[in-house]
Amino acid sequence: MHGQQSRSSGPRLVMAVGHIVGVGTGASFLARDGFSVRESVLLGCSITYLLRYLLTSFVILQRGVGWAEAAQVTPFLVAVQASFGYLGSRSTLSWGWFDWMWLGLYVGGSFLNTGSELQRKRWKLKAGHKGHLYTRGLFSLSMHVNYFGDALLFTGFALLTGSAWAVAVPVLMTTLFVCVHIPTLDRHLAAKYPEEFAQWARRSKKFIPFIY
Repeated sequence: MHGQQSRSSGPRLVMAVGHIVGVGTGASFLARDGFSVRESVLLGCSITYLLRYLLTSFVILQRGVGWAEAAQVTPFLVAVQASFGYLGSRSTLSWGWFDWMWLGLYVGGSFLNTGSELQRKRWKLKAGHKGHLYTRGLFSLSMHVNYFGDALLFTGFALLTGSAWAVAVPVLMTTLFVCVHIPTLDRHLAAKYPEEFAQWARRSKKFIPFIY
C-alpha cells in the first residue's frame, strides 16, 4: 500500500497544484469588483471543495492514481473552478431564497461524498475487513452514493453562479457517472467481490437513494 501511494504521489501533486491554480483563477474573477454575497459564497464553496479534495486525495483515497488520470482530471478541475468564478462574477442576480436551496444542495452533496468516503475508510482500517466489500453506512442508501454526492454538490455549485451555462458541468458529470464510471466500477467490484456485490446490488439502489 505504501509503495502504491508513493508511486501515486506525483500525479496526486499535479492534480492538487492544478486545482489550486483553478481556485486562484476563479477567486481573481470574483474579487475583481469586490465581493457580493453571491461572490463570497462562491469563493467559500470553491475553497471548501479544494480542501475536501485534498483530504480525499492525500488521506482517504487508498487506490493508486496514474498519470493518465491526472491528465484527465487536472484540466477539468482548473476549468470548473475558473469558469464558475468567472460566471459568478458576471452575474447580475441578487441573492435570493433559491440560492439558499442551491447552497443546501452543495452542503448536502458534500456531506454524502466525503461522509461516505470517511465511513468506508474507517471500516477498511479495522482488522478482519481486508478483502471485503464495504456496503454499510451511507453506501447502504445507494451503491454509488459518493458519486451522487458529487453530482448533487456540483448542481448546487453551478446554480449558485447564476448562469445557465454552468449547469452543463453537473449534467455532463452525471452522464459520465451513469453511463461510464458506474458500469466500469460495477464490473470491477463484481469480479473482485462476486457474492458480496451480488447481495449489495439486490438490496441497494444504484445511484440515487430510494429512487434509482
